[in-house]
Amino acid sequence: MPEQLRFTAKTVDGADFSGETLAGKPAVLWFWAPWCPKCQREAPGMASAAKDNASVTFLGVAALDKEPAMRDFVKRFGLGGFTHLADLDSAVWKRFGVTAQPAYAFIGRDGEVEVETGQLSEEKLRERVAALAGA
Repeated sequence: MPEQLRFTAKTVDGADFSGETLAGKPAVLWFWAPWCPKCQREAPGMASAAKDNASVTFLGVAALDKEPAMRDFVKRFGLGGFTHLADLDSAVWKRFGVTAQPAYAFIGRDGEVEVETGQLSEEKLRERVAALAGA
């Protein structure tokens, strides 16, 4: 299991989450902040990609704000189809070497982690997700 997955965090709804539950599965972590205009533009595409790729686990990792703003963002952009962490101290961001949003971590079944910083188009995101799903 990749070292980056050895974490626990709270979801935006206050539930406990263990990163170890992602081990052995293709997963996409999306690092976002509620006030980020790029994240707001990406949100509909993320929701759609998650809905269309049931074999890939999606996980939002929100930071740089408080839970109410995070919950509002999830609700406003229809992101309730997958789990979002409230990374209030940016500990999960740091584990993946993320310093700014938006960013992504693509995790293969084999445990290989690839972090992509900067915005991805919905088309590029879907290509990356399809590659994970087929891997």
